Parts: sequence; structure tokens; C-alpha cells
Amino acid sequence: MKKFVAILLATLMVVSLAGCKKTPTLEQVKKDGELVMLTNAAFPPFEYVENNEFVGVDVDIANEIAKDLGVKVKVVNMDFDGIVDAVKSGKGSFGAAGITIKPDRLDKVDFSIEYVKSSQYLIIKKGSGVTADQIPNLTIGVQAGTTGEFFCVDDNAMAEDQVKKYKTALEAANDLKNGRLDGVIVDQLPAESIVAKNSDLELIPEALTEESYAIAVQKGNTTLLDAINTTLQRLMDEGKIDEYVLKHMGAAA
Repeated sequence: MKKFVAILLATLMVVSLAGCKKTPTLEQVKKDGELVMLTNAAFPPFEYVENNEFVGVDVDIANEIAKDLGVKVKVVNMDFDGIVDAVKSGKGSFGAAGITIKPDRLDKVDFSIEYVKSSQYLIIKKGSGVTADQIPNLTIGVQAGTTGEFFCVDDNAMAEDQVKKYKTALEAANDLKNGRLDGVIVDQLPAESIVAKNSDLELIPEALTEESYAIAVQKGNTTLLDAINTTLQRLMDEGKIDEYVLKHMGAAA
């Protein structure tokens, strides 16, 4: 009997906790007074740390969304490859970290309208003579879970030991500088930011992909998604997102 009662209490506790879980709908965000942004703050100019604060294009966008909703922003920094699953499980209001819409991600979350166009680019050590058409035979560093990784593995069928995965593109760039890699593949603006800070690196001026960024929300969370899209469209119409990019490219360089 004691064992039965213990199991029953444990079951009721699990059910109770599940029932208390909050879905980050627009109504819940307004009730909490807080918009929780899940990101990876090592992706300048879109998100990075400056003077112990999270800043960047996506942070500016989040602040505008929050202002339109009458709430404040809380930024949660995490590994990029965990953001989509965290959004799916409701651990934040939305994910913004230069996220490209892909079929496997669409299976897990819903996306906003696209707000920035981008491409993948190859960073090499200056004077190395490496070219883009050599990529399938090189050792390339990528940020785990990004389209840079997908470009290497899916599009070029590169072997596992050729594609070195890092938590950030900045870490990969350091290994490139130290001779452990032949190149690093990352999105255009972060690639330009990295090269601007490292005189021994250069960017091959050849786009490897064409893609766009969007904000991820929990599937079916239409009320919050509609609010995000309204703010995004306003910012694009006003030319504000282009302004944010220029501002943070200068600060992050």
C-alpha cells in the first residue's frame, strides 16, 4: 500500500508540473511582462557581448518587439544547435540567432517572415592559396548545427573527419589561425566581422549559398508570431534593420 501511494503521489506531481508549464503565447508574454529571447551571443553583428551586455541586430529587433508589446526583453545565451529544440519545448518566447529556415527546422518550429538575406562564405588564412572549389578536399571548421555544417555535409558529402564542429565561428577562426584548419565556413556578415579583426585571415569573395534569416517560435503559437511579424515588417519598411546592421558591423569589427 505504501508503495502504491508513493507511485500515485509521484504520478500526480508529474501531471501537476506538466499542467503548470507555460506556453509562450502573446497573452502569456504580456501577463509575465517578459519576452524571452533564446540566442547564441557569438555571432556578430547579429548577437554578441559588449561591456557585459548582449547587443546586436537581433537584440535591437527583440527590443522593438518588446516595446510594441509593452514588455521587457530577457536574453538567454546558449549553444546555437540547441536553440530550435529549446523553442520547440517552450523554454523561451522565440529564437533569434541568424537562423535560416530549413525543412528539418520547420518540422519543429514555426518561422516569422524573413528579415535579412545572407550567404555562406569561406574564410582562409591569408596567402594560403586555398580556393572555394577545393572545399570537398579540405578540413573545414563550422559552427555546429548551422547551414555552414549542412553545406559541407549535405551539399558536398564531406567526410566526418573533414568537418570540425565548434560552438562558435570565432573558435573555429582561432584554429584556422593556428593551422589546424584549411578554412572556416560561416555566414557573410559574421565572416566579414571575423576577417576585419584578424589581418592574417581573408574572405574568398564567392557566395557558397543563398539564404535568409527568420525568427523561430513554438509551433502553433500564432498570436506571438503575428505580433513578431508586425514589428519585423514595420522595421523593414522603415529601413531600421539595415541601420542596425550598419551600426553593429562597425561596433563588432
